[in-house]
Amino acid sequence: MRTAVAVGNGFVYEEETHLTVRKTSLFFAGDGFTVYDSQGKLLLRVDSYGPGARYRDELILMDASGCCLLTVRRKRPSLHHRWEGFLGEGTDGKKPMFNVWRSSIIGRSAVTVEVYGNQTEEYQIEGSFGQRSCVIFNGEKECVAEIRRKVDASANVVLGKDVFSLCLKPGSDAAFAMGLVLVLDQIIGDDVDDDVVVVDPPSEQICTSP
Repeated sequence: MRTAVAVGNGFVYEEETHLTVRKTSLFFAGDGFTVYDSQGKLLLRVDSYGPGARYRDELILMDASGCCLLTVRRKRPSLHHRWEGFLGEGTDGKKPMFNVWRSSIIGRSAVTVEVYGNQTEEYQIEGSFGQRSCVIFNGEKECVAEIRRKVDASANVVLGKDVFSLCLKPGSDAAFAMGLVLVLDQIIGDDVDDDVVVVDPPSEQICTSP
């Protein structure tokens, strides 16, 4: 599968990969994220230091060492909760790598991602982020990544929504996928009743092997 977005070559996997995402914060519960690989090693993180508008409107995705990989920023004014993604730290003087916004066609709502490069490619996010059950499709309708509830295999218990799985197909960029998670969390949050991303709930393990 061709990779349209590569935030960093170190985050593109040749094999199907399952990451664990945990919502956390240094000061305010639910304001940050940490991402771990299958061995439990810290891979990516997002820190938030306060509840102010600045921190709600701009988030920075970092690697484990604190190097800034991606900045996502709310575009204002916007009628469709539009967010933009920029390579590295900050947005001044930069062109966005991608745009994300709510879309609605014939009464059905979804989230659309427009990726810029040599040619523009459109992604769709379908399912329910509020329920931690949604799929990211590329322009060829191929599954790129899937967000799923995390199961504690030792106890056979489904964990709470603050811990979930990010399942990547071969060739997918983990940093790009996590950037989309940040935007979904801002647009949708945990409120299932307001989760307008629902289109056709993904079938069980649509992206992953049993």
